[in-house]
Amino acid sequence: MNTAYDAGNEQAQLWNGLAGQAWVDTQALLDGMFRPLQDRLVEAVSASAREVLDIGCGTGAVALALARRLGAAGRCVGIDISEPMIALARTRADAEGGSAEFLCADAQTHAFAPARFDAIVSRFGVMFFADPVAAFANLRRAAKQGAELHLIAWRGAADNPFMTTAERAAAPLLPTLPARKPDGPGQFAFADAQRVRRILDDSGWAEIDIQPIEATCSFPESELVRYLSRLGPLGLFLQEADERTRAEVVKTVRAAFDPYVHGAEVRYRAACWMIGARAWSAPASNGADRA
Repeated sequence: MNTAYDAGNEQAQLWNGLAGQAWVDTQALLDGMFRPLQDRLVEAVSASAREVLDIGCGTGAVALALARRLGAAGRCVGIDISEPMIALARTRADAEGGSAEFLCADAQTHAFAPARFDAIVSRFGVMFFADPVAAFANLRRAAKQGAELHLIAWRGAADNPFMTTAERAAAPLLPTLPARKPDGPGQFAFADAQRVRRILDDSGWAEIDIQPIEATCSFPESELVRYLSRLGPLGLFLQEADERTRAEVVKTVRAAFDPYVHGAEVRYRAACWMIGARAWSAPASNGADRA
């Protein structure tokens, strides 16, 4: 199974438990919802890249798309700490018969072959490291001289009200629902562009560029209850709640999503950072053009 992570790690427990299984069960919904961001990330990778690493690859959508683009001349390796998500990614790769490979391991500590990859990418997979500087230093060692880094990460919760609608609506009913930790690890751990720049600078990356981007994401309204009741902090809580509590909360929270429902479609704006960098020998300078 090629599993290599610390089972005592909080993130390992989370993504190998209910959270990871929820992403497996909603794979098609999430792939469709995040497709605009996937396309943007894949397009950012240079056509000359041959060996690409996808960090926090989940169920494999980005890595599979990159493998299709690279064709027989290249290879994309996806890495994730979640065994259930990697298992599904491998099943999808076998069905496609392409060049994507998947590794169940912690990218923060995994012993990658030095200077292997032409490009390292991630869509929402880098905000969960316990020690992000150590993680990106490890990834820097895995990058070839001049290799590209392309990341998409969420901006702040205030910029993405859709993403916290469920827990805000449920809060009066569930006063013990755990609050998010603003400094991560978690969905909004990379909200502060200055912090992200320091992480990359301290870990040896250069030519750091952080730009705000937005994309319209959507999914069928018929999937809304499944979305709000399986994913995020509320989804984790509801998976272990009694039926009466679950029904009451779902009814209340579903109504809070009405502003995002447009006929048969749920639609919202995703506010993210497009983060780029290069692997050069010299670290990035402390220039005045920082984000």
